[in-house]
Amino acid sequence: MANVKPPPAAAPVPCCPPLDERPLGAEEAERVARMFKALADPVRLRLFSLVASHPGGEACVCDIADVGVSQPTVSHHLKKLKEAGLLVSERRATWVFYRVEPGVVAAMGQLLTRGG
Repeated sequence: MANVKPPPAAAPVPCCPPLDERPLGAEEAERVARMFKALADPVRLRLFSLVASHPGGEACVCDIADVGVSQPTVSHHLKKLKEAGLLVSERRATWVFYRVEPGVVAAMGQLLTRGG
């Protein structure tokens, strides 16, 4: 089976302005809190890092499962990262491949960067 390349990196996901530009609205704060809450767990942060740094920009669940917890727990954490909008997945035959949602890392970085 041929490897399918992930889509090219997109522009940052419009999330929110830098925190020092203006106060966040309630909906913006909820969205940002979900992302940071998902990354606040050490296992999730490790999984996110493994996916983000994997060659080709995507990783098969079979390549990232060894993080010191059971496979069902890995699946639970990957689901939480997807629900927070940080990862996307694609099933290919019996395996699921994960990649970072295009632009999400840049958008989170811009949120924490001082505005002009």
